[in-house]
Amino acid sequence: MSGWDSEVDVAVVGGGACGVMTALRAARNPGLVVAVFEKSTRDGCNAAISSGSLAAGGTRFQAAAGIEDSPRRHADDILAASGDEEWRPVVEALCAAAPEFVEWIADTGYPVEIGADMPRAGMSAPRLHTDTGRLGGGRLMRHLRALLDGHDNVAFVDEAPVVGLVVEGGEVTGVVVMQNGAAQRVRAQTVVLASDGFAGSPTLVEEHLSHLGAPFYGGVSSATGDALAWVLPLGARLRNMGAGLRSGLVVVGHGTRVSPALPFNGAVLVNLAGERFVDEESKGYSSMAGILQGQPGERAALIWDATAMAATRESEMMRESLAAGAVRDHPSLEGLAADLGRTAEETERLLAPLPGRRALTAPYHLAWVTHGLLASQGGVVTDPSGRVLDASGAPIPRLYAGGGTACGLAGPHSDGYLSGNGLLSAFGMGWIIGNGLAAGTG
Repeated sequence: MSGWDSEVDVAVVGGGACGVMTALRAARNPGLVVAVFEKSTRDGCNAAISSGSLAAGGTRFQAAAGIEDSPRRHADDILAASGDEEWRPVVEALCAAAPEFVEWIADTGYPVEIGADMPRAGMSAPRLHTDTGRLGGGRLMRHLRALLDGHDNVAFVDEAPVVGLVVEGGEVTGVVVMQNGAAQRVRAQTVVLASDGFAGSPTLVEEHLSHLGAPFYGGVSSATGDALAWVLPLGARLRNMGAGLRSGLVVVGHGTRVSPALPFNGAVLVNLAGERFVDEESKGYSSMAGILQGQPGERAALIWDATAMAATRESEMMRESLAAGAVRDHPSLEGLAADLGRTAEETERLLAPLPGRRALTAPYHLAWVTHGLLASQGGVVTDPSGRVLDASGAPIPRLYAGGGTACGLAGPHSDGYLSGNGLLSAFGMGWIIGNGLAAGTG
C-alpha cells in the first residue's frame, strides 16, 4: 500500500442523503469497508435543511389511504414536467426505487405518513411522504446517520473534505482527503461522488445560472460543486447545467419560505402594480420563481385566510416563517387593503376566486414573497445504476455519482422541477448504488 495513508473498499464523498443511503445499503455486505467523507456537518447538507418530503408512487402508505399510484405514473409525471425523455431510464429507475426506500426508512423506526394534505402542481396523485410532526429533513438525516452506528464496517468521517480524486493509469484508484490540515491519500476500490451541487459557488452560478438573475440563496454554503472539476478530465459529461431548484415562496426580508400548499388552499398572488398575474395552482414553487422574477420589484404579496392557515401552519416552513414574524395578520379587508396600498374595493376584486376555487374570508394573512435558488439541478451524466459515463456513453471504471453531483430530474430548465425530486434523486441513487455494491454487482 505504498503511497497510501489508508485503504477502504468504498469511498463515499459527501455525507448527505445520497452518501448516507449509499453507505447504509452497501454496509449490509460485511465484507465491505465503507468510509463516508463529509466536508462539514456544521455547514449542513441540502437534505437536512429541506422539508424532508419523500416523493414515491405505489407505497403501502398510499394504499392504506386509498390512493392509487405507481412508479410508472410517478415517472410519467416527472417527465411530463421536465420534457426530458432522454433521461427516462434514470427517472424510471429512481421511481422504481422510491417506494422501496420510503418503506425501508419507515421500517427502521422513522415515523412516516402520507402527506394527503400536501398537494403539489404536476402530481397526478398525492405522493409526498413526510414524518409525523412535520419536523423536516434535519430529523430525517439525524435518524439515518444514527443508523450508521449500527454498522462496524462503516466510518463516517466529519470535517474531512475530499479535495480530489487519485487517478493512476487513467483509472480512479482513490481520493485525497484533508484532515487536520494535512492531505491524506485513501485508496478505494470504488468511489461514489455524493456531494451537494454547485448553487453555493458564485463562479459556477455565474457561468451556468446567470439567467436566474440575483435570487436569494437558500442552500448550504458547502454546495460548491467541487466534484465537477474532478470528473471532467476523466471524460465525464455534464448536462442540464442551466436548471436549478428554485422557490417562488421566499419571504422578502426573512429568507424563510411559506408552504407550497397555500395556493391549493385558495391563496392568491398580487404584484406591486395591484395585479393578479398567474393561476396560483398552475405552477410548482420552482416554476413560480421564474414568474416572480418577471414581476415589478421581483416580488408579490401572497394572501391567504384562516382556513388556509389551519391547513398549512404545522409544516416546518410555516412554523419557521411564523416564528420569524414573516407573516402579517389583518383582521379586516380594510387593513389588508392598506398593506397593499389599494382601496377596499380594489382589494375585494383582487381576492375574487378563479372559477371553481374557494373564496377567501377575513381574517387575512399576507407575506411578500420573492424568488430564490435552493440547489442546482445540472450535473454529471450517469446510467440508471449510478455509474458515471464518459462522452461515448461508456462507464468510467470504479466511479459512481448521485445526489447534487449527478444530473437531476428537472430537465433542461428550472420550471421542470417537481416537489420531492431532489430527495428522490439523492436517496434513490444512493439506494441503487449501495444495493449494487452490497451485491457485488457495482
